Amino acid sequence: MKKLLGLTALALMAVLCSGLPALAHFQMIYTPEAALEKGGEIPLKLVFTHPFEAGHTMDMGQPKEFFAVHKGKKTDLLATLKPIEWTSLTNSGKAFETTYNMRGMGDWIFVVNPAPYLEPSEGAYIQQITKVVVNAGGLPTDWDAELGLPAEIVPLDKPYALWTGNVFRGVVKGQGKPVPFAEVEVEYLNHPPVPGKNEFQKEALATAPQDAFVTMTIKADENGVFTFGIPKAGWWGFAALGVGPDDKFEGKENSQDAVIWVKAVDMK
Repeated sequence: MKKLLGLTALALMAVLCSGLPALAHFQMIYTPEAALEKGGEIPLKLVFTHPFEAGHTMDMGQPKEFFAVHKGKKTDLLATLKPIEWTSLTNSGKAFETTYNMRGMGDWIFVVNPAPYLEPSEGAYIQQITKVVVNAGGLPTDWDAELGLPAEIVPLDKPYALWTGNVFRGVVKGQGKPVPFAEVEVEYLNHPPVPGKNEFQKEALATAPQDAFVTMTIKADENGVFTFGIPKAGWWGFAALGVGPDDKFEGKENSQDAVIWVKAVDMK
């Protein structure tokens, strides 16, 4: 808690000094669709950015791990990553991409354990262990699996089968144990990537009336469970802050966060 308060205070000071709105960092694993009719090759983009504003995109270092889990089997995908430049509305940053051939039906959980990122304005590192679940054919297999990550959000609802207006629930875990009253930041991917390009679209899908609506902050309960009502179709990111055990890196504070992305669709 002291670490989180310290990072928050430093971030707030930086925001006050810069005059910029408070935007949350989010590690993304982006693919256009979460629920596919059938398997096949899908693109995957790994980008560390500010998704609501499509703002400053941070340089990613070489990830420590990148893998997929399907029907309980783990496949190492780290060697498939290729470096790219990702263009936000304000800059370009180093990111990674790959493709993956989903054979058959079921759930695939894609996980990246990125290299810690030194945030200069905070003088501290951020490491967001991130996962996204993609389904082919509607057959549920792995979506609720706990992978034993140091920092992890275990979904209680299928992350790929959400109507707009549904709630999404998850359990925040650190070293496999629920984290009571964990702080969870929520952001909407407001500028979806342009198909076939490594950039965000310029047009926003929604307008925030005030900065508090850009990065929403919710709290888990005493069992580490959080609930969020989804107001709009698209991708939503959830980041539980500082719940992992590695709170130091190279002599500085490290916020080891758990991130999950879910996608909601409209009823038509």
